[in-house]
Amino acid sequence: MAEKNVTLVSEFLLIAFTDCPEWGLPLFLLFLSIYVISLLGNAGMVLLIRVDGRLHTPMYFLLGHLSFVDICYSSTIVPQMLAVLLQRGAALSYTCCAAQFFLFTFFGSIDCYLLALMAYDRYVAVCRPLLYVTIMTEKARWGFVAGAYGVGFSSAFVRTVTAFSLSFCGNKIDFIFCDLPPLLKLTCGDSYTQEVVIIVFAIFVIPACMVAILVSYLFIVVAIMRIPSAGGRAKTFSTCASHLMTVSLFFGTLIFMYLRDNSGHSSQEDRVVSVFYTTVIPMLNPLIYSMRNKEVKEALRKVLERAELY
Repeated sequence: MAEKNVTLVSEFLLIAFTDCPEWGLPLFLLFLSIYVISLLGNAGMVLLIRVDGRLHTPMYFLLGHLSFVDICYSSTIVPQMLAVLLQRGAALSYTCCAAQFFLFTFFGSIDCYLLALMAYDRYVAVCRPLLYVTIMTEKARWGFVAGAYGVGFSSAFVRTVTAFSLSFCGNKIDFIFCDLPPLLKLTCGDSYTQEVVIIVFAIFVIPACMVAILVSYLFIVVAIMRIPSAGGRAKTFSTCASHLMTVSLFFGTLIFMYLRDNSGHSSQEDRVVSVFYTTVIPMLNPLIYSMRNKEVKEALRKVLERAELY
């Protein structure tokens, strides 16, 4: 075992989907289409928020950052996944694998924090409407977002350094990118201390954000139930519906992937779930917010009308 611990791995081989080569091209075209739609949708959301003055509010400020992070988040994974499908496997150097893991963890963490901040924004809007302007000031907004980026960077840095200080006894990753679960399957020797550090820092992301979101919506539900008219309750709840849908999709897949017992689960299940939260959800977010939000639809309509004039 001592000899295994000093085994040096210079590169990792991504071999996901290589067991079904006939699906390579169809899956490549499918994921490429999803990726392009995701880029256009999120970039369009960022542009729409910047050009329309009515969307210069705290909620849309956070939504704009969420769309930007989604672009970076999916761009960290999808191009590599497309290469795996097209080439029936791909080799990543040790450094590139670590960089991809860091960027994925970094942007994924920021996504979680932004969704938690958006829940807090809805809490203030519903439960403290008279103080909303004084609490969600421009300075506060930038402070919240800067904090999300800073904490996300720190967490991703520690987790990446810890994960890649492990000893690896293999280099074949049956996955679409360098993620933690498949990497841990390749470790050998005593990795208990490193895994504890990784789990501790993971607690500051998914569970902490989930608690913040659940507490925020607990207060929101209580406030909504106190509204006397059914129409008023429905109108107030509609302002939170898009965010709730996004939170349910994103955290639902993360819980399935990272906060469960990995025994008895196949790599194929993990691949399907990872494809969902790295490609499908970033594509759905702008669609959810545009279809269920009157302000976004109105802003989009005016932008299209201006474009037709030119």
